[in-house]
Amino acid sequence: MARKSTPRPDADEPEVEAEAALDETAADVDLDKDGDLDTDADDSAPADRSLWSDVRIDPVEIALPSGAGFTLRAYRMSSEVTPTDIGEREDDDLFASRSRPVVDDEDDETVVILDEEFAALSAEADEEEEPDAKSRRATKKKKSDDDETTDEPDGKDKDVDAESDDADEAEEAEEAEDAEPDDEEVPAFLSHRGKLLLFKTPEALVSFVRSGAPNDLTQLDTWPQLVERLQPAAVAPLDEDSYELDLVVENLRGGHDVWDATLLIEAGEVSRDLAYALRLPAVLDMLSPGSSLDDLDEALRSTAKGGLGGFMGRRRLKKIGAQTASLGWRTIIGKISAAVDWRD
Repeated sequence: MARKSTPRPDADEPEVEAEAALDETAADVDLDKDGDLDTDADDSAPADRSLWSDVRIDPVEIALPSGAGFTLRAYRMSSEVTPTDIGEREDDDLFASRSRPVVDDEDDETVVILDEEFAALSAEADEEEEPDAKSRRATKKKKSDDDETTDEPDGKDKDVDAESDDADEAEEAEEAEDAEPDDEEVPAFLSHRGKLLLFKTPEALVSFVRSGAPNDLTQLDTWPQLVERLQPAAVAPLDEDSYELDLVVENLRGGHDVWDATLLIEAGEVSRDLAYALRLPAVLDMLSPGSSLDDLDEALRSTAKGGLGGFMGRRRLKKIGAQTASLGWRTIIGKISAAVDWRD
């Protein structure tokens, strides 16, 4: 509450005016519930996100071993977007892991990542199964073999069944050709000819957008609106749209006890998006359901949820080899890095 003052008969007029001005200033100062000065009153105001919600496009920041940059990402139905043209990038996509070295930050040596290395380690991990699992599979196979030997039909029935199966397969194939593909939501990035465009500064990104240069997002119906309204100050990605791929391998090397679930889960999400949008089939395959890296992702998500699922997730994580996981992610990051076009 503002302090009231009673003027003395002998008080000077300027002194009274100064005191009144001080009281008005104090009344305008924001105080928190404890009566203390609230210095964070203006800082807590949320940033204006109206542009991004209107155009349904978001700014994204991606950190790679070679640096961090800004780009744009949108989600649209697959029927609304045309996939990027990788005709000029085919060489890079097929041979990036063999021809492009990946710098190892730990020993500062040049290392070439081969897909065969990861495949070999994954095969070794698959072989390290519990004995009872192998026994169950062997029993199942033996039972299947026994059934085949006891229930074998005569030759005439075989021919009839084969003709029937061929007819069914031909009919199913014809139906599959006629069926329209499912329309689903897919990611699209600021890319061109299979290359992700990354910009070192917001100003560089805005300059490119306004330049009218060709890119894969110009096909979006909201692109002209973005060109007209975009300002450098608006290029401020949310925390969930900032990805630190440069920290993934180092984190995995630290062992199970220090694995950062949030870091690794988010890395998987953006890598799947990039692999789809940039048409990187090798990366999609390494992160596909049933792969060792997908098992890692599922276990990390379980641990993040806590409870009984978290306990089971931690048990699953202990069975995942740190070497296999780190090598696999080095390959993924190497392929993504090879499909980046850096713009200053």
